[in-house]
Amino acid sequence: MVVSFDRVNHDRLMAKIAERVSDKRLLKLVRGFLRAGVMEGGLVNPVDEGTPQGGPLSPLLSNIVLDEFDRELERRQLRFVRYADDSNIYVRSQRSGERVMKSVTRFITAKLKLQVNQQKSAAARPSERKFLGFTFTNAGIPKRLIAPKAVDRFKERVRELTNRNRGVSIEQMAEELSRYLRGWIGYFGKCEIPSVLVRLDHWLRRRLRCAIWKQWTRGSARFAELRKRGVNVQLAAKTAGSALGPWRLAYSPALSFALPNAYFDSLGIPRLAVNR
Repeated sequence: MVVSFDRVNHDRLMAKIAERVSDKRLLKLVRGFLRAGVMEGGLVNPVDEGTPQGGPLSPLLSNIVLDEFDRELERRQLRFVRYADDSNIYVRSQRSGERVMKSVTRFITAKLKLQVNQQKSAAARPSERKFLGFTFTNAGIPKRLIAPKAVDRFKERVRELTNRNRGVSIEQMAEELSRYLRGWIGYFGKCEIPSVLVRLDHWLRRRLRCAIWKQWTRGSARFAELRKRGVNVQLAAKTAGSALGPWRLAYSPALSFALPNAYFDSLGIPRLAVNR
């Protein structure tokens, strides 16, 4: 369930904050943040309701508003997890989920004067929903699994960082990629299905071999680079003259030998599935 803060009343929100904060200077600062407006088409439009999307205070303000929501779910003895405006409530059946969805929606709209984002909210099995980039397996004991959209975002970002049209050296590419991967691993490394990380590791190395192959633009340069890395003459010549595309060749014996995982390790590129 996702709660929309586009229509949250500023006076009601400030009253909630005033219950916890007595410093009038801070309250004035928060009020100014709420009324600062949004920029559209180069013009700033004032607002008298809602919290700024992506603003630094928005997650904190949403927690203040939804604290009453948390207390209500606890009173009902429901199992739930919430982060800012996104929450999952866990029940035993589809029917229970639909019943709870209706009653909780009534509470949010009538009591909290907020709206539920119907497009992003539903009563469904945990394996069919995502939360903060994760979902759950559907068999046996549920385990954390990286949500498909999070995997797609990962691949899209890696494609951007390894695009040959950026005109950067492989060393610079590796440095920028490593920074992104370390942050990604710090979060999504909590995935409980190692095979997902292993598959992404294989895809990432293949993507890197593909990027390097594209940087070796001509057949003569490709042949020379393969030979320099120990590939025999016959295999180097066959691979350098191949009509296959870079993605296919990135999985070939020649490139796997010339650009092994140890080479990417030497560039400081972390493995996603290390110690798995």
